[in-house]
Amino acid sequence: MSSSSESISFNDNVRALQWGEQGLRLLDQRRLPGAVEYETFDSALGVAEAIASMRVRGAPAIGIAAAYGVVLAARQRYRENPSTWREAIGLDLNALAGSRPTAVNLFWALERMRSETGKIEGDPEPHLLQVARSIHDDDISANRAMGEMGASQFAGASGVLTHCNTGSLATGGYGTALGVVRSAYRRGVSNIFATETRPWLQGARLTVWELEQDGIPATLIADSAAAYLMKTGVVQWIVVGADRIAANGDTANKIGTYALAVAARHHGVKFMVVAPTSTIDWTTESGESIRIEERDQSELLNPYFAKPGCVIKAWNPVFDVTPAELIDCIVTERGIVRNPDRQAMRALRADA
Repeated sequence: MSSSSESISFNDNVRALQWGEQGLRLLDQRRLPGAVEYETFDSALGVAEAIASMRVRGAPAIGIAAAYGVVLAARQRYRENPSTWREAIGLDLNALAGSRPTAVNLFWALERMRSETGKIEGDPEPHLLQVARSIHDDDISANRAMGEMGASQFAGASGVLTHCNTGSLATGGYGTALGVVRSAYRRGVSNIFATETRPWLQGARLTVWELEQDGIPATLIADSAAAYLMKTGVVQWIVVGADRIAANGDTANKIGTYALAVAARHHGVKFMVVAPTSTIDWTTESGESIRIEERDQSELLNPYFAKPGCVIKAWNPVFDVTPAELIDCIVTERGIVRNPDRQAMRALRADA
């Protein structure tokens, strides 16, 4: 059996994606923490809708889900016509690619799966499933490596603040930034804080629920309380994930990350980004070129204001871009980039 379904370790008990004979089983993260409900998807179009509707979210998890979506597409198209399945899955891959625009892991995973299709003779499902499982397992291994590397930077630190959800819910398992928090907790970092994270309250609904599942004590704060928390001196590090990293080290992440980085620099708090190298978009020169997703204003605006002729509207960007000069280090499975800039990122790429 794949280790992606059984490598549950201490302080890492949550799995948002599970492959089964019937298809891809996804934890509906919109229902958390009130209800823990899994839904099984047996088609690529279903997986694409699950990504778009944010049943599954988090850049690495989106990529993994898309990889399994390709498996489902190949299964369906091969059953329909074994001689034309390669051509037929093109529409499915396009649907998966269109599900979310910002997370580069989605396109990385789809390209990796697409590259495998030309190597297959006969039924494509066994080979593509092996590749998708490898993507899933490699993500967990990379997250554990990043967790240890990131936590190793916390010498003398007692407090950390994280933003959004970057744990097992957002990845194949263990997490990126929250993986660092897990490793840091085992090393004795005891003051763990999480922002509520607007919109969708992914910190308040997901991160603290995930930490609670793993028995890790944490304190939730309002997004607007973060700067004041830094001023008290109780946290020495801010640790966040990323949905896309540009070639110069600029980083797109959940809205509010940029504000945290600005406040951290003012208060002398260190700022760490944690993401696998699959999150780095080497074709994007800087953050200025990153497309920022804006979601429907109804996710933010009270239904009262939906009445005809209302003069109130909402602006609902769900990501922002943090300039590289505000980032102390980027932790990847390939190593740590300190004081990231174009040259430092180029060196990481050469090593990889």
